[in-house]
Amino acid sequence: MKIEEVEGIIVRETNYSESSKILNILTKEKGLMGVMSKGSRNMKNKLRGVSRKLLYGKFHIYYKENSMSTLIEVDVKNSYSKILSNFDATCYASYLLSLVEQVAGQIDDERVFNVLRGALDKINEGLNPLIITNIVELKCLDFLGVSPSIDSCSICGDNKNILTISSIDGGYICKNCHTNQKIVSPNTIKLIRMLYYVDIDKISKLEIKEESINEINEFINDYYDRYTGLYLKNKENLLRVIKKVS
Repeated sequence: MKIEEVEGIIVRETNYSESSKILNILTKEKGLMGVMSKGSRNMKNKLRGVSRKLLYGKFHIYYKENSMSTLIEVDVKNSYSKILSNFDATCYASYLLSLVEQVAGQIDDERVFNVLRGALDKINEGLNPLIITNIVELKCLDFLGVSPSIDSCSICGDNKNILTISSIDGGYICKNCHTNQKIVSPNTIKLIRMLYYVDIDKISKLEIKEESINEINEFINDYYDRYTGLYLKNKENLLRVIKKVS
């Protein structure tokens, strides 16, 4: 075995034996990988505090290419303490870890890591976690190769007179092609495209009306159900829990 360093975020932790954990880490260099954290469930073990979900760091590991690698130590880059101190933010971050883990299981692309890291940074800074989640969801559709048509009408290809957006039809709908599709606000139509293309790292504030937030979220939820085949925690249940606690 050789010692390597990888930059990554722990997306899942699973207890193993009486004292250890298996960590699923989304890394910048090697994509999604499993790492054994030996003895990390013991109170006095040095790996205990750094072997948990939602931790970003540089992981020093005994690397095995086709087998389970072993964790040696971690240089923590961000523990996301502000997320962990806020119930809503923690719920959304947990959902994003589940989403991105499944996406990374299908595609080995450094952009997946960069999007997750950027999203967690912004939620940690206090930006609206639902909108940040929607941005990640839209970008993941591109990674999966099932992105909606948001540059032109999904039916005729015209980029003028866009009237609404439909998950059933795969994106924008122009006035000429509109039949019985639900009409959303013009602001929502513009925002979905903006969120799809935005660089998360450059976002400094997010001010979106409640009507558009609801319409964007409804479109994304239905689109995921129709086109991705991913098995995810139900986000609507997540939202209901958040509202109940709030």
